[in-house]
Amino acid sequence: MIPTLDPDLLKTFVAVTEESSFSRAARRVGRSQSAVSMQMQRLEQVLGKALLRREPRSVRLTQAGEGFLVYARRIVKLSEEAWASIAEPQEAGSVRLGVPDDYAVMLLPPVLSRFAAEHPSIAVELICEQSTSLIGKLEAGNIDLALVTRRPSQALEVLRRERLVWVASPLHAPWENDPLPIALYEPGCTARDNVLASLSDTGRAYRCLYSSPSLVGLTAVVRAGLAVAALAECGLPPGLRIIGRKEGLPPLRDLEIGLMRSPLTASSSAVNRLDEFLRQGVIGSA
Repeated sequence: MIPTLDPDLLKTFVAVTEESSFSRAARRVGRSQSAVSMQMQRLEQVLGKALLRREPRSVRLTQAGEGFLVYARRIVKLSEEAWASIAEPQEAGSVRLGVPDDYAVMLLPPVLSRFAAEHPSIAVELICEQSTSLIGKLEAGNIDLALVTRRPSQALEVLRRERLVWVASPLHAPWENDPLPIALYEPGCTARDNVLASLSDTGRAYRCLYSSPSLVGLTAVVRAGLAVAALAECGLPPGLRIIGRKEGLPPLRDLEIGLMRSPLTASSSAVNRLDEFLRQGVIGSA
């Protein structure tokens, strides 16, 4: 007889894979870390296969786990839809959310996944641009919410602090050049200002080889070995390595991440719901 799959185990399995951490998954599903670990052991025993590789600082899927995840997500989604079909009427609407692309890569997927499951009738339109541009769009009423990097003089509640780290290609050593070749975000960006202030404080000579609002363009220059750059650790693309003091580079100030809201959306219940989810998700993933 085919064993019955417990939806609670599947929900926890999805949370572990999306968070890449037992501790973060535990906060998400409202259980202790040891309970989450025991749930995953029980699921693997039922299936007779290892789904997860436990690593020192993360959890990754095995080949069997990658295939099983597709079905687990479908079952969890169907279960949530079934409950929603007999629950109270769903809120509907749309929300325009702005977020820098490096934050979008690592911070948003689990939050938006949970939000879509609980509020399937609310559409989220995602606008990926740098914080400076997003603040302007917010003030103009072109977006409803914006996850941004706080500037030093900006009055903004800080939800999360994220390390700003030096990165380089693992195959090149551009930091050995003098002046130091650097790739920077566009003027006005807090990360750019942090880099320039740090280099100025230590008297390190530099030349700006590339300046752009695009994370893709920035990392292309770094991967080619032409320059170093400073990126938020949470959005570090694969294929780059973190460098620092050992390579003669000065320390960088952390980035402070906050959530801004357009004053024109004060009465929108759809915006209220996403606002709540983002605050919980950004803090919970720290």
